[in-house]
Amino acid sequence: MEQKILDILRKLFESDSIDTSCSQTTCSKWDSMNHLNLILDLEDAFGVSFEPEEIWEIKSYDDIVRLLTKKGIPSA
Repeated sequence: MEQKILDILRKLFESDSIDTSCSQTTCSKWDSMNHLNLILDLEDAFGVSFEPEEIWEIKSYDDIVRLLTKKGIPSA
C-alpha cells in the first residue's frame, strides 16, 4: 500500500522527490483541485470510497495510510 500511495503522490504532484513526509504544508502543488484529484486516484487505485468528512481529514501521507488501513487495505 505504502509504495502505491507514494507512486500516486509522485505522479499527481509531478515530483520524484515526494516521500512519506508529504503533506499539504510541505507540497506546494497540493492545492484544492489536486486534493480532489488525489481522492479520485486513491479511490480508483484501492477500490474504496471516502466519505465527505474523510476527504477533508486527508492532509498528509500519514493520513492516507491511516484511512486506508481503517478501510481494511493491508500494508505492504
